[in-house]
Amino acid sequence: QVRLVESGGDSVQTGGSLRLSCTASGYADNTNCIGWFRQAPGKEREGVAVIYRDYGNTFYADSVKDRFTISQDNAKNTVYLQMNSLKSEDNAMYYCAAARWCSLRPGAYITWGQGTQVTVSS
Repeated sequence: QVRLVESGGDSVQTGGSLRLSCTASGYADNTNCIGWFRQAPGKEREGVAVIYRDYGNTFYADSVKDRFTISQDNAKNTVYLQMNSLKSEDNAMYYCAAARWCSLRPGAYITWGQGTQVTVSS
């Protein structure tokens, strides 16, 4: 059973940058994809960016394209989310999750981390 631990959340000003990390242990065949998701208070959880572990293919939500970059360091079993040009609407708890196939739908993911808070203020 894969275990995911997020880190890197912090408080930043609008326009700032953060890098989130998702470190995994216990990968299995049904965890080909790692995704980053976020949930703001009162809103549904939404997909942000996903990456196939084997091939490195990535997909992004339109709201973060050209600002966020997902990447991985397989030697460290870690997936990163580099977030630049942060906006107030990026305020949320950020989660990473594992699935067999990549999708931006949270329902497709079977294992979740505990989350890390990102706060963007002006």
